[in-house]
Amino acid sequence: MRYDVIIAGGSYAGMSAGLQLARARRNVLVIDAGQRRNRFAATSHGFLGQDGRAPGDIADDARAQLMAYSTVEWRSDTAISAVPEASGFTLETAQGQSYSARRLLLATGVIDDLPAVDGLAERWGKSVFHCPYCHGYELQQGPIGVLATSEMSLHHALMLPDWGPTTFFLNGAFEPDPEQRASLEQRGVTLVSERVERIEGERANVVLANGRVVAIDGLFVLPHTRVAGSLAASLGCELEDGPLGAFIQTDLTRETSVPGVFACGDAAMPFGSVALSVGDGVRAGSGVHRSLIFAKE
Repeated sequence: MRYDVIIAGGSYAGMSAGLQLARARRNVLVIDAGQRRNRFAATSHGFLGQDGRAPGDIADDARAQLMAYSTVEWRSDTAISAVPEASGFTLETAQGQSYSARRLLLATGVIDDLPAVDGLAERWGKSVFHCPYCHGYELQQGPIGVLATSEMSLHHALMLPDWGPTTFFLNGAFEPDPEQRASLEQRGVTLVSERVERIEGERANVVLANGRVVAIDGLFVLPHTRVAGSLAASLGCELEDGPLGAFIQTDLTRETSVPGVFACGDAAMPFGSVALSVGDGVRAGSGVHRSLIFAKE
């Protein structure tokens, strides 16, 4: 079967895009490996109507609603490469399957590359976070840490005092200039220059190289991100440099530099959240649909 659209990635953005296309009665195939970016978090916040729910429950409900449309199919697999063909594309998966479609929509998400600090990765999404809007409120104004990864972390440190008293661990990532130090002081941020040795304890206590332990309720960090998978690279999609890493470049309709290939969600934005991904999926789904309506192929 030749589909109207193949969506690579069935998390929030991909399913949101798929819903628009299903309601336009288009034949859609979703290929997803089940690796949601927020799979480590117990609850999701900041998405109107879904605040405080488990991310998996939100995704399960969304999938059930999407699959109620008879023109949608789902494959548990990973799209690894795609090549243009006459009036569309042929896509290959990790399980050796081949599918063809008139349009491709990349909603593959991103991979978070965390700093190499002992104890950090196993607390990711539990007591180590990246988004204060998603997780700051639940810390109940307790002590908060920010682990610097680049100068971008300054913005993080200036934001977080609204959620609790904040300690900024520079960890050799960068050195604030006098103006930046004055801004941090004005916000009441405590600066720590010693290297971070490890994270330990039930929450996210920070152990410094000199042996001192700074007890905090939650640690925020801005990881470097990269587009997940090999599909965008195999198609030759142009990337755009963002503050945390490169993402897929698109126009206002969410079409990439490769005609007929669209992208949405975290893979196509410099920042992300569940709410932003769902909205971006709507944009992309409608953009793909319009391209099919007005196609000259």
